[in-house]
Parts: sequence; C-alpha cells; structure tokens
Amino acid sequence: MFFWLKKFVSFWLMPLPFCLTAIIVGLVLMGFARRARYGRALLIVGVVLLMFFSNKIVSRWLIRPLETRYAAMPEFVAGAPLPPALAECRFVVVLGGGNGSSPGVSANNLLSTSATSRLIEAVRLLRALPEAKLIVSGPGDGVRDTHAVVLARAAQAYGIGPERIHTIDQARDTEDESRAVQRIAQGQPVALVTSAWHMPRSVALFRSAGLTPLPCPADFRSHAEDDFGFESLIWDVDSLTRSTFAVRERIGHLWIRLRGKG
Repeated sequence: MFFWLKKFVSFWLMPLPFCLTAIIVGLVLMGFARRARYGRALLIVGVVLLMFFSNKIVSRWLIRPLETRYAAMPEFVAGAPLPPALAECRFVVVLGGGNGSSPGVSANNLLSTSATSRLIEAVRLLRALPEAKLIVSGPGDGVRDTHAVVLARAAQAYGIGPERIHTIDQARDTEDESRAVQRIAQGQPVALVTSAWHMPRSVALFRSAGLTPLPCPADFRSHAEDDFGFESLIWDVDSLTRSTFAVRERIGHLWIRLRGKG
C-alpha cells in the first residue's frame, strides 16, 4: 500500500502532471469572478513552468549535475590492465529500465533506450571480466516475461552465457533491487550499471544495503561538449523527458535522505 502511495504522490509532482494540473485548475477558477485572479496566476505559472522544463538548455542544466557525479568507465585498451576497482568486481548489476512486448520481436528490440544502453555497457564490462556474473533486474505483470527475463535473453543474444546470469524479478524499485543484489553478492564487489542520472540515488541505496558498488554509468542524456546553437534554445519533448528524470531523481534522493539512507 505504501509503495503505491509513494508512486501516486510522486507522479503528481512530475513536471507534466504538475503543470497540466495548474493550467486546468487555473482555467476552472477563471470561470468564477471571485477566483479569476487566482486562476490567471495558476494558468501563467503552469504555462511558464511547462516551457521552462521543456527547454533544452534548462533540461541539460538540471540533469548535468546528476550525470557528472560519477565518471563513466573509460574505454578498455587491449593489453592494458583494467582499472583496479573494476578488476575486483565479481558481479555486474544492471538495474531495470523497461521493455515493450511484441510477439516475434527479439529481446534486444523490446528493450527501452535506457535498458539497451545499460545492458550494452554491462556486456562491455563482462567481456573484460570473464569470471564475473551478470545480475539483471526487473519485475513483470504476471502474464508476460518479466523485464529481468527479457534482459537475460538480450544478454545471451549479445554473447553472455546463461550460466553467468542471475535474474531478480520481484524487486519493484531500486531499494528492493539493492537488497536482492546483496543476497546474491553477499558483500562481494559489484559493478553497478544504470543510467547516469539515476546513479547517485542508486549508489546511496546500494551502500545502505551493505554493498560496495562501483558506479558504471550509462544512458547519458547530456554531454560536456554538446553543441550550443539555435536548437539549444528550443522546446521539445526530449527536453521535458530530461527535466522529468532530473526532478524525479532529486525527489527520490530527498526521500531516501529523510529516511537516513542517502
């Protein structure tokens, strides 16, 4: 019950639902003479905030601090030693990123863009760590394959043997995933792969669960040398998505800090 209450409240705090609610309530209040002033104010706030969150510059500014908290794992050079912290890892953990469902479509083509980026990074690490195991996570709806199973099938298509794969299909969120990984890894070092913007909260929760995760961010939504031009000033859906990720992560991190896990 508490889990779904958390999801419900956080949904309405996201940029699009929050702005649309302000706009709709504002329009309704404008129909009442005594409340018209408040209605206009709400309408203006909703529109301005929606434009703010949908702007490229703003969305990159919001998400960049999250994505730069932990450095990406560098490219590996043949014959050169691996980073010492990575060489010690016995597990590579991929947090769930979602998938679709279409009969006859291969698993890798069912994965969301976030899940695909995370899995490809994990496969890269596993090829450098031939003794390491892969842990994939993600629940299902009780009818179709769980997200963890889809990730496992895609990993096998990319050359990872089934004997190297552990699946976690009951964890509903990152906190559940951290506890499930701890039961499998038993305190051994793990390389944690998730979206760069999700990494700070994930690392905090994994440490709280007693693990020592090595951050290996993927799925970057901004880059240090992104071009700046006229297109940087426009509004688009991708920017609203970036802003939503940034807002959601900050709210989520605030919540775990209030509970002493951040």
